[in-house]
Amino acid sequence: MKICVIGGYAPSLVNFRGSLLQAMVSRGHSVTAVAPRCPESDAIEKRLGAINIRFRPIPLARAGFNPVADLWSLWCLFCLLLAVKPDLVLAYTVKPVVYGGLAIRLARLLRSRRHPLRSAALITGLGYVFTAAAEPIDRKRSALQAMLKVLYREGLRASEVVFFQNPDDQQEFQGLGLVPRAAKVVRVWGSGVDLALFPPRPLGEPHVFLMVARLLADKGVREYVEGARLVQARFPAAIFQLAGPLDPNPAGISKQELAAWRHEGVIHYLGEVRPIQPALEACRYYVLPSYYREGTPRSVLEAMATGRPVITSDAPGCRETVIDGLNGFLVPPRDAEALAEAMVRLIEQPEAETQRIAQASLDLARERYDVHKVNAHMLEAMQL
Repeated sequence: MKICVIGGYAPSLVNFRGSLLQAMVSRGHSVTAVAPRCPESDAIEKRLGAINIRFRPIPLARAGFNPVADLWSLWCLFCLLLAVKPDLVLAYTVKPVVYGGLAIRLARLLRSRRHPLRSAALITGLGYVFTAAAEPIDRKRSALQAMLKVLYREGLRASEVVFFQNPDDQQEFQGLGLVPRAAKVVRVWGSGVDLALFPPRPLGEPHVFLMVARLLADKGVREYVEGARLVQARFPAAIFQLAGPLDPNPAGISKQELAAWRHEGVIHYLGEVRPIQPALEACRYYVLPSYYREGTPRSVLEAMATGRPVITSDAPGCRETVIDGLNGFLVPPRDAEALAEAMVRLIEQPEAETQRIAQASLDLARERYDVHKVNAHMLEAMQL
């Protein structure tokens, strides 16, 4: 079978979908991976080529809505489908799902019934637009959300299978009528984590916390910093590491704010760390107080596979990764004081309890989030 996988960011084809693409190839399918060009595109193309996957770049902006540019993206996707002639298309992230779905509907008009074009969509979180704003009225975000609902509804009309990474997104999409009634709806445990690449490691030095995320306010970065201040007032030796790139998103943390935190000494900023394994190995606890509409945060899965107690927010996408009190703690979103209390609780608990929680994280990663189990579930749902 000829398969086209469309993503919104070329590195994600390797970092998040690499195992899935390899699984498709190992089953004898011909796979074309599609994403916009970026500085890493040449390296991505070589890595994909090494596992017999063809890379096809398309013009597609990851963020923002420009009618002219987006119509051009739609046309290019349509032309690509006519050229590649796939039997199945899997699209993930917002624009590939929306414009890929519209392109599929157009391409079907030119396909015979003997050669149907099947389609699946993977909803990997709802992102900035669907994140509840702190302000009572955020007209810009509300307008974008209304427009995006229409686009999702039209794009998803092409899909026979729709994957969701958490029940909140599934309930919201089905409640809003965005998913076709005839579509098969499948819940998966995030993107999974490769347990071979993230093996368990002994816990790092005492009192070392780590957060890995794009530097967005909605990821809970400010709450992490404020929580760190509160904890350091009681435990001055506590170390709070932060890893991740600045982001041009409207909710992005500014360079000036980051510089002020570093000057204050409240955090140790590691920058954009690749690979992330050494940072995970060096920490003792992992923290992600996000209220961004995550699918399932990959960094939490990697921390769990490494065997780290986790603190995350009781919010869509995050809450599924932690069973409160078993492999870590859930805290209310936007609550720095509750976050600080949970971090203090980890510091003060006996070593045996910390080791128990760490083992529970590892057990949960193996049981639910093994990437090979997740991929097998998806392949079965797509009849591959």
